Amino acid sequence: MAKAAAVKSQVFVWEGTDKRGVRLKGESRGENIGKVKAELRRLGVTPLKVKKKPLEIFSSRRRIRPKDIAFFTRQLATMMNAGVPLVQSFDIIARGLENPTFQELILSIKNDIEGGTSLTESLRKHPLYFDDLYCNLVQAGEQSGALETLLDRIATYKEKTESLKGKIKKALFYPAAVLVVAGLVTSILLLFVIPTFESLFKGFGADLPAFTRGVIDFSQFFREYWWAIFGVIILAAWGFVQAKKRSRKFAHFLDRMSLKIPVVGDILRKSALARYARTLSTTFAAGVPLVEALNSVAGSTGNIIYENAVYRIREDVATGQQLQLAMRMTNLWPNMDIQMVAIGEESGSLDDMLAKVAEFYEEEVDNAVDALSSLLEPLIIVILGVLIGGMVVAMYLPIFKLAAVI
Repeated sequence: MAKAAAVKSQVFVWEGTDKRGVRLKGESRGENIGKVKAELRRLGVTPLKVKKKPLEIFSSRRRIRPKDIAFFTRQLATMMNAGVPLVQSFDIIARGLENPTFQELILSIKNDIEGGTSLTESLRKHPLYFDDLYCNLVQAGEQSGALETLLDRIATYKEKTESLKGKIKKALFYPAAVLVVAGLVTSILLLFVIPTFESLFKGFGADLPAFTRGVIDFSQFFREYWWAIFGVIILAAWGFVQAKKRSRKFAHFLDRMSLKIPVVGDILRKSALARYARTLSTTFAAGVPLVEALNSVAGSTGNIIYENAVYRIREDVATGQQLQLAMRMTNLWPNMDIQMVAIGEESGSLDDMLAKVAEFYEEEVDNAVDALSSLLEPLIIVILGVLIGGMVVAMYLPIFKLAAVI
């Protein structure tokens, strides 16, 4: 069943010692200090100091991005396929990194491996960058003796996932950026330009058009209470983000409503379907049992509606039901997906069928993002024209009126 409450995970910094007494330090994500300590002990680390990571507003340390992890995985897979030993591969990769934070992470993992720790356990010490799905796939590769093959699959999975995320961000960033710029330009007009026209109109000694009067009144209100307006906007944005993080019900409501937004909802739905198919294909091909694989897949969909549905599918599959029937009962997967899964189950090529489904939806998302960009461009021009052009027209109406009288 889906988790009843949202996991309020935080980032903690820790120091400890391994089984050989070697001092270690790192970062981990968890609900509280106790959970982090328990996870460290499970990994064979004796925690000495665990504290919540302070908020870094200005930091000289460069952040390690998911794209960096994807690139590292591809490099490691390529070197191991070329026959380069694991420790030497880590050393070569670390030397070529420009990000000192990432270089420190790679060298830490390399030192653990040199000390006799398996690659899986070394990666598990850094859950902030290598999640359970990543570590489980690496473990499957180590146990089967096909680590280079699994690393290649993981690299492909990470690259496809990050590419999909990039497309979604592209679809949402462009209109958001334009609207922010429009808001700034409008604010400048209201604060500095319109007051100049207002002082000019006072010398006319005539009644202003209603439209012009309304714009001037709004400008006066904005100049007087701009701090309150921006304060409310910032507070509302902060409250929105916090509510989404802390309330699973609110996040569930947002995800459900986002799927109903025209065009954007279709992109988000296809993105969730692509992530589901890609993740399940990768884990199943690695030899991870289907029920366990579904547990990892749930959190990768990027949408609570589909996450809850995957948990229900997992429960049904655990009781012996076929995957295609469990998917059909959720009423969230298109008939094409279900038929492809059915063919995969019958032919024993479920991972291949799911990979084809993932490729289909990834291409669909790419096309939908391009179509959305084409649709938004004229719409944004119209919005900017009405907003900024309207204020310009309002300021020139009295001048046109005066010219007509003369």
